[in-house]
Amino acid sequence: MKIYTKSGDKGTTSLFDNTRVAKDSLRVESYGTIDELNSSLGFAKNFVEEEEVYNIIRSVQRKLFNLAGELATPDWESFPEKINEEDIEFLEQKIDHYLDQMNKKEKSMFIIPGSSKASGALHQARTICRRAERRITTLAGEADISRDLQKYINRLSDLLYTLARYSETELDYVEFKKQ
Repeated sequence: MKIYTKSGDKGTTSLFDNTRVAKDSLRVESYGTIDELNSSLGFAKNFVEEEEVYNIIRSVQRKLFNLAGELATPDWESFPEKINEEDIEFLEQKIDHYLDQMNKKEKSMFIIPGSSKASGALHQARTICRRAERRITTLAGEADISRDLQKYINRLSDLLYTLARYSETELDYVEFKKQ
C-alpha cells in the first residue's frame, strides 16, 4: 500500500463516510486540530515522569481518535465509538484528584507556564485543545455535533491545565498592578 493516493491533489479529502469535502473545511479543520493535539500529547508524555499521569495522557490520546472519527462523520450518531458521559466523568475525576494535590491559593493565581519540560509541553497541548474547542464550537453552529463531544473537549482542556499546573516545578506568579 502506498502512502499517497493522489485523491487529495485537488484540495479535497474523504470523511469517514467517504463524502469528499474541501481540505480547509471547518469539519476537517476541527478534526485536524484534534490530530495536532494528539501529536502534541504524544510529545508531552515523553517528559512526564509519573506513570499515572503518563497513562492518563495515553488514555486521552486513544479517546482523541474516537473524537476525531466522530467529527469526521457528518452523521455522528452512526460512528461506532462515540464519546460518552463515562469519558467525561473520567476527565472530571482526574481533574478533581490532581487539583486536590495542589495548594488552594496556587490554583487560583496566574503563572508563567513551563517551569519544567513536562509542564511546558502540557501547557502547549492545552492551548491546542482550546483551539480545537473553538473550531468545534464554530462547526457546531453549522452542523449537528454531539453535546458529549463538546463537553469532553472542554473538560479535556481543564484536565490538561490541571496536569500542567501539577507538573510545574516552581510557580512564577503573575501579579496585576491595581490602579
